[in-house]
Amino acid sequence: MNEIKNSLNGSGMKIGIAVARFNEVVTDRLLDGAVRQLETLGVSSKDITVAHVPGAFELPGICRRMVDSEKFDAVIALGAVIRGETGHYDVVVNASTGGVAKLAAEGKIPVILGILTTDTVDQAMNRAGLKAGNLGCSWASTAVEMVNLYKEV
Repeated sequence: MNEIKNSLNGSGMKIGIAVARFNEVVTDRLLDGAVRQLETLGVSSKDITVAHVPGAFELPGICRRMVDSEKFDAVIALGAVIRGETGHYDVVVNASTGGVAKLAAEGKIPVILGILTTDTVDQAMNRAGLKAGNLGCSWASTAVEMVNLYKEV
């Protein structure tokens, strides 16, 4: 039996992060957590590129450009879609998560879906570091692990 073990060594990796400005109080915290974790795992700050987009809806487009540029070993999409009083939430959630998921499934490089979808700002803030840890850190670890896994497969 062949078994591929996970590795969290990010040394030499180039990581692209696409982050939505909408709900910036949340996404800034996710970004801080992701960058901090990437550096902890050995990714040099000079090898982390951050692209800011207006909102979660724009994430799949910039992620596509990042993947197609062949400059990155992985791309992380960070956003926060918080339910409001209209159906706009469903449109944005479906378009943003579906678009990023489609890129990830293509398998060219790892594309990490880091879009929070919550009912309230409190829920989003809790997942961005207030109570439940910062999911930005988790998504950064996932990116490094998946780059190493792609190299082994």
